[in-house]
Amino acid sequence: MSKLPAVLASVPFPVIGSPLFIISNPKTVIAQCIAGIVGSMPSLNARPVSQLDEWLAEITEALAAHNKAHPDNPAAPYAINQIVHKSNDRLEEDMALCVKYKVPIIITSLGAREEINQAAHSYGGVVLHDIINNKFAHKAIEKGADGLVAVAAGAGGHAGVKSPFALVQEIRQWFDGPLALSGSISSGSAILAALAMGADFAYIGSAFIATDEARAAQEYKQSIVDSNSDDIVLSSLFTGVHGNYLAPSIRNAGMDPDNLPESDPSKMDFAGDKTKAWKDIWGCGQGIGAITKVQSTADLVAQFKREFAEAKATLMA
Repeated sequence: MSKLPAVLASVPFPVIGSPLFIISNPKTVIAQCIAGIVGSMPSLNARPVSQLDEWLAEITEALAAHNKAHPDNPAAPYAINQIVHKSNDRLEEDMALCVKYKVPIIITSLGAREEINQAAHSYGGVVLHDIINNKFAHKAIEKGADGLVAVAAGAGGHAGVKSPFALVQEIRQWFDGPLALSGSISSGSAILAALAMGADFAYIGSAFIATDEARAAQEYKQSIVDSNSDDIVLSSLFTGVHGNYLAPSIRNAGMDPDNLPESDPSKMDFAGDKTKAWKDIWGCGQGIGAITKVQSTADLVAQFKREFAEAKATLMA
């Protein structure tokens, strides 16, 4: 068993809804937490910074109200994702707001900085850091992260290239703390598989794009329902880091998904206007073949729970 801090040990169902750039918002976070999984969003989804203050207040108040009304069925904790990259000139301001609201979980991406971990620890917060290989995992823990999000091959958005079997196996040889696994997880049976491999949580993003609460165009949601892994393209063009995207959205933008030029990390710009150029390029992971309809977050999590229980029962039969 992993050593989990109290805030993570309290999560009713072992899933973290991954922070979805542009898409995640207070509605998605609140719905995920009430459904019993960790809800999250990137701080940069709130623009300007003052909106993040408003959103954190909204989430804090909504979850407190739910817990007061349902003491026997409290909501899961929530998380805020911080892009720890030099292009993010809002990082210090956004992190100050996380400290103000004592955000339970901070998810850091694209860089590990000790001062961010220290800021979270100042009020008892827990930090999970995105990594794509064992080398970065070591660095994250050395710099003070409490846990890891192993981003394996097939994940939506900024994806890794390692097999989840290899990545989790290597991390568990030396790390017994909190570990979430990301990459093509879109069913209850896949959640169970993640736990069997050694992860504490499944880290799921693409499936939640196709939910009622997600701030995504209806065409985006329907494209996920209509597509499968053959429709996913891995490219560095759009942010400077390799990520997985829906081929139909690339075609709709007037580009050939089979002949995209390469970019480089120096082109990354998560806080500035360049991100607007790619708002119609739809990030998505390879697991979408399991997504067959657009539904509420509550119904999707309930589906995951049923599938998880069925898969577990089958193994034990």
